[in-house]
Amino acid sequence: MDKNPESKNMPGGLNLPAKELPHVKHSKDDWRNSAHWRVFRIMAEFVDGFQFLADFKKTVTFFGSARFKEDNRWYKEAQALGGMLSKEGYAIVTGGGPGIMEAGNRGALEGRGDSVGLNIQLPHEQRVNPFVKKAIGFHYFFTRKVMLSYSAQAYVYFPGGFGTLDEAFELLTLIQTHKIDPMPVILVGRGFWGHVDKLMREQLIEEHQTIDPDDLDLYTIVDTAREAFDIIEKSKPRGDL
Repeated sequence: MDKNPESKNMPGGLNLPAKELPHVKHSKDDWRNSAHWRVFRIMAEFVDGFQFLADFKKTVTFFGSARFKEDNRWYKEAQALGGMLSKEGYAIVTGGGPGIMEAGNRGALEGRGDSVGLNIQLPHEQRVNPFVKKAIGFHYFFTRKVMLSYSAQAYVYFPGGFGTLDEAFELLTLIQTHKIDPMPVILVGRGFWGHVDKLMREQLIEEHQTIDPDDLDLYTIVDTAREAFDIIEKSKPRGDL
């Protein structure tokens, strides 16, 4: 697992560090604070990210709270789903952190499948869970989000916080606006996602007409790993990125 990737060589001989050391402080006049340097760093992250994902042809991405412990119901369901899918040849992709991400990677490892983490580099640590076996780190949250949105043929969302909701609605927006092809978006946990579904039906459709009724068909709410697995098993492989 590559927790601290080496510097990447860019066209023109420019050598960009994959990660700044947290104890190094740069002055406002340092070239590494310039817009030009940031553009090249962003380009490098996109190139590295897409190249990394190209090695996985049959993948499912898991999202959910980073706060859930292994005795949590949804942690157990994510672990079970990861195991079932990996035994069928799917790679499990997560954000590489704790909670649901850890559970998905743990299940993948138990099922002897590819356990993949697209983690974020933080100032003092990279919160990579111990069940990730193939990983890439990102400096920018937005490049990591793009990779997560283009990494799979099915997406599974367990209960979570702001980040999970943000990621779920971003993917639904991409499908709604035809920026990516329709694919299974599975929301696990009727007690949790049922409230979100009710909000959209009562407020977005009935009260304000800000989405179409057909938009609710973009996702499916289930309650168990087995229900999610049955949907994913019928999904089609994703085309080229």
